[in-house]
Amino acid sequence: MTAPRSTTPRKVLGRLSLPERTYVADALRTETVGGVLLLAAAVAALLWANIPALGDSYGSVAHFHLGPASLGLDLSLAHWAADGLLAIFFFVAGIELKRELVAGDLRDPKAAALPVVAALCGMAVPALVYTVTSVTGGGSLAGWAVPTATDIAFALAVLAVIGTSLPSALRAFLLTLAVVDDLFAILIIAVFFTADLNFAALGGAVVGLAVFWLLLRKGVRGWYVYVPLALVIWALMYNSGVHATVAGVAMGLMLRCHREEGETHSPGEHIEHLVRPLSAGLVVPLFALFSAGVSVSGGALADVFRSPETLGVVLGLVVGKALGIFGGTWLTARFTRASLSDDLAWADVFAVASLAGIGFTVSLLIGELAFAGDETMTNEVKAAVLLGSLIAATLATVLLKLRNAKYRRLWEDEERDEDLDGIPDVYEEHDPAYHLRLAARYEAKAAEHRRIAQEKAAARHELAEVPGGAGEDHDGPA
Repeated sequence: MTAPRSTTPRKVLGRLSLPERTYVADALRTETVGGVLLLAAAVAALLWANIPALGDSYGSVAHFHLGPASLGLDLSLAHWAADGLLAIFFFVAGIELKRELVAGDLRDPKAAALPVVAALCGMAVPALVYTVTSVTGGGSLAGWAVPTATDIAFALAVLAVIGTSLPSALRAFLLTLAVVDDLFAILIIAVFFTADLNFAALGGAVVGLAVFWLLLRKGVRGWYVYVPLALVIWALMYNSGVHATVAGVAMGLMLRCHREEGETHSPGEHIEHLVRPLSAGLVVPLFALFSAGVSVSGGALADVFRSPETLGVVLGLVVGKALGIFGGTWLTARFTRASLSDDLAWADVFAVASLAGIGFTVSLLIGELAFAGDETMTNEVKAAVLLGSLIAATLATVLLKLRNAKYRRLWEDEERDEDLDGIPDVYEEHDPAYHLRLAARYEAKAAEHRRIAQEKAAARHELAEVPGGAGEDHDGPA
């Protein structure tokens, strides 16, 4: 006789498992610090480019060339930041995606449906908004992919600045959403922004990736093996015409992210732990420093709303992202017969969807690729990305602040650890040992309070036996 199927509805954005919560907390802590540095770098770039006495030097430094010309790598500093340093960023994104596929939420098709559908809708709707806006205004369709990306570091920096106690389930949703978003972003870059192919260089990059994979499978260790090989693969990928960041995400996906017997951390988790601070704390801020330096005069900002291309970018980030992610989440819950977590409301989903409209790093990169050769339009699109991200951040701040009291209560419940064993109580409520530890603590507290009460009572009794012991004013009990 077959067992009856469970009638318990699946919850959308419900409580994370303890290992997943620990991983998400560690990842977000690093990304938040990196996000603050990213904000600082973006502000520094804007000041550097807009202060009259310094503006010329910004362009001179950004366009300063270095590198071996014989290898096709005589690049400007801005180019090195976009094609070289961001390969490290996408390497970490590749590891994150691999981990999600083998050990995280994406390993379960039912759980994976939510962030995948939300990310797809969160990319398709902004692209549609841009296309409609640009076609209506007679503009270029080249920038359709610019508003499709989410910058998780920038979003987390906003959360850190405004001080909201966003529950871990919503933070994890935002992180997973950004991981899937990064995957589709690199696919867009690889497919739609590939120049004429150099098949010899591409073949060499593929051979290098195969060697990389074989060394990993053979258990070869040592950074002195992999770092030079990775540099060769990156150089070949760059010269092939395919965007060099594809090499980073490909190598990240090859790392083993499941733990074998006796392992505390998988190789992928270990390498991610080492490289993530470099990516979040140095790579992305440096890219922002060389990419965010655009004119932000009143006239330039007003022009953003006059040009169909730049208006499409702003509307795509602010309107398209919010509607796309919210709509994708609602559709997933509707058609999988899942219900939203009891602790959250759909307004919370919309607020997080608005926060995902911050499309800083990858949007700037795609803007440079989409309008390569047109420096004026490239700068205008960068200004639109900055403005759209600022509007999305402001909107999300208002929406999240309205619910922050609720978030604070949820966060306190998640963090409570009354038995002092280092594990939040919400994960131990069904463990008899937890209740026994709690009972022992309460009994110890009760015994301490009884001892204090007896001492106070004895002292009070002694005071009552002394003549005049009630005090000189005789206004206490006799």
